[in-house]
Amino acid sequence: MNHSRATLCRNQENHSGGVTFVLLGFSEYLKTQLSLFLVFLFIYTVTVLGNLGMIVIIKMNPKLHTPMYFFLSHLSFVDFCYSTVVTPKLLENLVVEDRTISFTGCIMQFFLACIFVVTETFMLAAMAYDRFVAVCNPLLYTVVMSQKICSLFVGASYSWSIVCSLIFTCFLLTLSFCGTNFINNFVCEHAALVAVSCSDPYISQKIILVSATFNELSSLIIVLTSYVFIFITVMKMPSTGGRRKAFSTCASHLTAITIFHGTILFLYCVPNSKSSWLMVKVASIFYTVVIPMLNPLIYSLRNKDVKETVKKLIAARLFFDKM
Repeated sequence: MNHSRATLCRNQENHSGGVTFVLLGFSEYLKTQLSLFLVFLFIYTVTVLGNLGMIVIIKMNPKLHTPMYFFLSHLSFVDFCYSTVVTPKLLENLVVEDRTISFTGCIMQFFLACIFVVTETFMLAAMAYDRFVAVCNPLLYTVVMSQKICSLFVGASYSWSIVCSLIFTCFLLTLSFCGTNFINNFVCEHAALVAVSCSDPYISQKIILVSATFNELSSLIIVLTSYVFIFITVMKMPSTGGRRKAFSTCASHLTAITIFHGTILFLYCVPNSKSSWLMVKVASIFYTVVIPMLNPLIYSLRNKDVKETVKKLIAARLFFDKM
């Protein structure tokens, strides 16, 4: 640790007016800034239209007023919020020279991003349990997955995510920052913030490691257990058509889970994946920017009712344009 920097930090610890962060992002790739801006702008536009569109479609079509789509509407809301917390600042930093973000702004971005990523983790787990009940106990589905139970699952996901985010942020605020800090990422991510801190991050790192491991393992246990029972039940079905239909109802959700958890496990569990900041940035781009765009596409492209509702909306729009 630089001695003079440590001394300065002791005299000026986390005065939000004197502490700023510079999000370096992809600033080393000057020739590709415009191309990256256009790509991320396109992704963000698709994300906003896709997720808000999914929420509207689910509200409009009575056939989609089921537990699965109740969870999906909240997943779409979470994806929209998650992307909106991160992407606009990323787009701004690709077109301006001043890439600074205030101390308060950086902490708020970290706090909100934590809320939405933890919520998505458990929302996907709740959706896995919903598919388990639908396939393994279809006669009890409406009783087990009542509106009250579904609301409880969603409320618990949001509540736990807020608790986790508060804990992460409080321990992050125990670290000392001073002056201008250059963050080697496009988002105020924990590892990047710890790297520019001038105090011992041991406790903060352990807290977030234990909490993140608990969240990941507990959600994956729910998901894997649900799908093991689903697989066993489906394989016992006598007809090929029944098995195909059962697998079809789970395919979209299983795809979304594989992409989301696969990216997180690669980033935090694969040896040496964090040794390269470029690898961290690419993985972070994938689960903060790309995945929120993919989820509505995954669920809409494989669903007959969603596609029918979209066609009706387009037809109604064309009808009114002709009038």
